[in-house]
Amino acid sequence: MLTLDFEKQIHDLETKIEELRHMASGEEMDIIEEISTLQNKVDKLLKQKYSKLSAWEKVQVARHPERPHTKDYIKDLIEDFIELAGDRNFAEDAAIIGGFGKFNGNPVMVIGQEKGADTESRMKHNFGMPKPEGYRKAQRLMLLAEKYDIPVITFVDTAGAYPGVGAEERGQSEAIARSIDICLGLKVPIISVVVGEGGSGGAIAIATANSVLMLEHSVYSVISPEGCASILWRSADRKKDAAAALKLTAQDLHKLKVIDDIITEPLGGAHRHHKEIFKNVNNALQKELTNLKKLNGQTIMIQRRKKFLDMGRNL
Repeated sequence: MLTLDFEKQIHDLETKIEELRHMASGEEMDIIEEISTLQNKVDKLLKQKYSKLSAWEKVQVARHPERPHTKDYIKDLIEDFIELAGDRNFAEDAAIIGGFGKFNGNPVMVIGQEKGADTESRMKHNFGMPKPEGYRKAQRLMLLAEKYDIPVITFVDTAGAYPGVGAEERGQSEAIARSIDICLGLKVPIISVVVGEGGSGGAIAIATANSVLMLEHSVYSVISPEGCASILWRSADRKKDAAAALKLTAQDLHKLKVIDDIITEPLGGAHRHHKEIFKNVNNALQKELTNLKKLNGQTIMIQRRKKFLDMGRNL
């Protein structure tokens, strides 16, 4: 597992535990007791460190390559998933995946950004940075969900929309704006979960939802800390200062009423305990869906629009 900068002491202890486990044979009580003592130290350090992460440290956790991605959530939470491809205009964009499925027995439309898990899949999914055709595919799927009167669940995990020349030539900004517009007009529930990075318009294009949830150590911002530092201080070295100033953590955004709730992560982050975070996300989604399904389509749309219009007014 990749060790983050602030986890060196924890990593050293975990390495020692693994060495002792390899040395142990049978029921050597001295070694077993030492392993138990070291594991308690690891748990204590994890609790201490992860309870007071800085904004930049949360960015590092949110970007951890072993953190569950959209495909992982779909595989664990969504039954009978049928992926739908293409924007019916230009091409298929693998940076956004989506399709029909069942969540706890109920039909849903799932849309999410996928970063990929290794070099080959990251190249295939363009590191989770959608092009215009990806957002137009998302628009098509959202309208399809409304046609069949089923809720939309989105998983946000992107550094931002792809900034290449080709994407700009094909109308990147228009595609993002149109996605937001469609989100605001849908008469079915939309629930969005920021599971890693929520970068700029690339994220909000599929996160203009009735309920926006964030994992405890995920981030959501208008620009990356490196990009912000380059603009404000002409140096990416000020990324830590930028991260703090951007108020991009789940805790900051909940206080600012930009998001609706925070999903607790397992000790040491979602990348350490996949099954536990799947369970927590399942429970949070079920709670939101249960509440939203009590409302009619017009009320759902009005509530979503009011939510975004009110941002920043009642602080």
